Amino acid sequence: MEKLSDAEWKILDLLWQKGPMTLMEITYALDKETGWQRTTVVSFLKRMEAKGAVYHIEGERAKMFYPKVEKSETRLKETQTFLDKVYKGNVGLMLSNMIQQDALSEEEIEGLFSILKGESSGE
Repeated sequence: MEKLSDAEWKILDLLWQKGPMTLMEITYALDKETGWQRTTVVSFLKRMEAKGAVYHIEGERAKMFYPKVEKSETRLKETQTFLDKVYKGNVGLMLSNMIQQDALSEEEIEGLFSILKGESSGE
């Protein structure tokens, strides 16, 4: 799958959360947050289909859009791309930077320790 824009991520995340949706359901669900019109959402969905992120099935009244990619696999791939680009793949360097900048709360740091100990698998 090709890289998604931030706007496309919003749509994909919505489809992961709510399951198959029509164009109008997607537009309505994102209206308050984005203000996107129907035509804007159509453009995003067309691009996302071309990228292999979503697909649709013709319904009786409207197309139903589905995520074509798995949430965990896609997030992992996006995370790895970010790490490679910004930190040359070094997770320790990223975490060190975040801790030095006070970007992590004590609760988040404790959560990371739990994950590293194998006590929690996260989301």
